[in-house]
Amino acid sequence: MDTVGWWSLVRFAHVAGAALWVGGQLALTLVILPLARRLLGPEAKDRFTAAAGRRFGMLTGAVFLPVQLATGWAMAWHRGVTWASLAEPGYGRTLAAKLALFAVVMLAAAGHGIAHAKGRAELARSLAVVSLVGSLGVVLLATALPAT
Repeated sequence: MDTVGWWSLVRFAHVAGAALWVGGQLALTLVILPLARRLLGPEAKDRFTAAAGRRFGMLTGAVFLPVQLATGWAMAWHRGVTWASLAEPGYGRTLAAKLALFAVVMLAAAGHGIAHAKGRAELARSLAVVSLVGSLGVVLLATALPAT
């Protein structure tokens, strides 16, 4: 595979991972959880939503996060991004904002899982909303970055 093909594959893995992460959040929020609330009794709904959340969390930790970190780092390296360049107007600052928001999203997602496990439903719901809205913001910032 030539260099251009390799970087296209890296970029595809990065974009596909982001699409699966954000798409999964949207599918859970807009389709799966509302149906579970409407069609299942309280105990079954709680078991189902907890299991779905655990599964999504495991996939995030085992697949999504490693792929995003590895491909993101590779694309930044390929473009010649340095710590200093993250403070420069344009690409650098946009990437820095994307990275900062991504960190917030991951912290909110982790906090959501912890809050849910501890039975703090309102906090868990708030953190889920922060994670979803933040994820959409990460995608929005990513669209402002030119392809590497």
